[in-house]
Amino acid sequence: MSGAISKSLRKNAQIGRHSIVTAVLICFALIVAIVTLMVLTAIGRVADYSNKLDDERSWETTVGALKTFQGQLEATLHDHSARNDAARSVYGTDNQNWIVGNYGDISSNGALFDTAIIVDDNNKPIVAYHDGQPLTENIEDVLGAAVWALVDQARTTRVTGVPEASGYIMTRDGIAAAGAATIRERSGRIPVPEGHRRYLILVRYLDADRIKMLANTYVISGLTLVPPDTVARYAVSIVDPLGKSLGRLVWSSRQPGDMSYQQVRPLVLGALGLVGLFFVVLLILGSLAGRRLRAEEVQARQVSLRDRLSGLLNREGLRLDVDRLVDRARSDGTNVLLLYLDLDGFKEINDAYGHGTGDQLIRAVAAGLKVLVPPQAALARLGGDEFAIAVPTKELNDAPALRLAEQILDFLAEPLEIGRRVVVVGASIGIASSPEGRIDREELVRRADLAMYKAKEAGRARMTCYETAMDAHREERNALELDLRRAIEMEELTLAYQPLVDASSCEMIGVEALVRWNRPGHGPISPEAFIPIAETSGLIEALGLLVLRKACEAARHWPDLRVAVNVSPGQFRNPAFADYVRSVLNSTEIEAERVTLEITEGYIIQNPERTRQSIERLKRLGVKVALDDFGSGFSSIGYLRQFGFDRIKIDRSLTMNVLEDNRAREMVKATVALARSLDIPVTAEGIESEAQGRALEDFGCDELQGYFYGRPMPDAEISKRLAVQIAAAVDEEHAAA
Repeated sequence: MSGAISKSLRKNAQIGRHSIVTAVLICFALIVAIVTLMVLTAIGRVADYSNKLDDERSWETTVGALKTFQGQLEATLHDHSARNDAARSVYGTDNQNWIVGNYGDISSNGALFDTAIIVDDNNKPIVAYHDGQPLTENIEDVLGAAVWALVDQARTTRVTGVPEASGYIMTRDGIAAAGAATIRERSGRIPVPEGHRRYLILVRYLDADRIKMLANTYVISGLTLVPPDTVARYAVSIVDPLGKSLGRLVWSSRQPGDMSYQQVRPLVLGALGLVGLFFVVLLILGSLAGRRLRAEEVQARQVSLRDRLSGLLNREGLRLDVDRLVDRARSDGTNVLLLYLDLDGFKEINDAYGHGTGDQLIRAVAAGLKVLVPPQAALARLGGDEFAIAVPTKELNDAPALRLAEQILDFLAEPLEIGRRVVVVGASIGIASSPEGRIDREELVRRADLAMYKAKEAGRARMTCYETAMDAHREERNALELDLRRAIEMEELTLAYQPLVDASSCEMIGVEALVRWNRPGHGPISPEAFIPIAETSGLIEALGLLVLRKACEAARHWPDLRVAVNVSPGQFRNPAFADYVRSVLNSTEIEAERVTLEITEGYIIQNPERTRQSIERLKRLGVKVALDDFGSGFSSIGYLRQFGFDRIKIDRSLTMNVLEDNRAREMVKATVALARSLDIPVTAEGIESEAQGRALEDFGCDELQGYFYGRPMPDAEISKRLAVQIAAAVDEEHAAA
């Protein structure tokens, strides 16, 4: 019996081992099958993704090719329309031989354009050439109606814009890039009035040969022009200025992912089929898993160093790259240049058009910077509208950075098309260097940032290199800001008042409040020094309200006088500014119609819609709003008609030479006549002599202001002067009685 039991146990043991082996083999087979399926699926997805990336690259390249083709025509159009000799020949002498030689004959070689036409304001052709020969057919029959949309766009372009327009049109001979521009001098001046202007139309056909040229240049396989209704997975549509689709560019997909997939699939299957040992399989699987984890870690690391909006490096990514460049500079004796950029006017664009437009603008600027910076440079967005560029160079000076900064400023000086809007944004650029790596990353960034703020303070849209004196200036500025903040909180600032007199009687009818600051330990500080600091540090609103309140409190003692107070753009940007003014009027119990708020035209240009809203809210309170320094900048009739100012003040730059300069006299006369036609009273500033005052009175100014009638003085002096004036008026009444 014991033998039978032993035999049975051995049999059961063999069955158990067989089951275990079978189970292991089944599990192994299952694992191999699952791993094979996963690998093949992953390879398939990689192949699909590679195909998609290649097609998207082809799409972006095709879009760029079309824009380049159109851009070449735009450059040619600009060169041929903005020419002094063109304006002279077309408008002045109407030199037909010159026109034909410079526009018609050039169309014969087809290198720049195929068709050149000059039309007048009625779209009547003056000269029309195609391939070097006169074009006798009707222009619309040859080029279609869309070409007139380009002419109209060039015709109606604002004064501040470039009177040019371009796009694609459908012609009798197929799709072509076309452009229209007003013929003008190189400076942009058009020597003839509206109704007598002439426009240059250039056309360059997008024929099969040029499509083939684009395909070869941009390495796009099988680039072909097809009808607009052709269905394709990836295609680029060509649209005319009227929004009509003219055709589509398609190409042959190279499918690199599929080819790679076919190459590796047999190898993967063979390798997996030869796996015979469980241990080897585990090693392979472990290796694949580890490799994938490492790749994901690298990818995650790369993502963490990138800015999501622009795709550029973020602050951390820049830190690592600058540290690497500085270390390399220390070892090989080279230089590291850092450019710190801050966009000018970005906040205004963001506020005016919304954050969506602001994000598109950031992406557009980032794309432009990618093209401009050298391949070895590190380009980063540090947040908001700030960018930084770190450039390694063998030159131990700032010259490479200055060249790059100039290119960036030129790029940002051009209008950018964001959706359906065209915006203009500049940049303030600070430059710092680390010759031979002697300046570490933290100090390099600090210096570039300091130089950038110096550029912004100097007027924006410019570049500034770091100098050691900037540190002392920054410390002095910070100290000045701290003292100014304390002076505002303690109400240590005082006001001076400059008289405003009636032009006919020379009697004082109002005053302008001017802020003054006697800084402890330093003496009087000019408003030109501390007002900009208040603007940039956010103190301007508190300062402006302090000035307004003190001026209104003083005006309570002068019931017969009006009081004028300057308003900064920083105050106007605050939607609650009108509420603050209402609060001051209520607390000081002064009549609103006695208060005039003066604003300069610079802010109006940047924010016309917000300015209109602010002026309307202030007028509902009853206060007056005046346009200050009229004639010192971009003065426009449109401002006066659009915003309904209660008064304009002619800038001293126009009045100071009114006795000696005939041109200045005519400008003042024209300004006063314009204001009178709009029923707007006029104040002339900067009067320094009796003769000037008489002349400006003769021109029609009803109020005068200047040192001749009184310098800025304390409120007590105004009270004395007003008392003398009232006494004189009483004596005059008694004498008359």
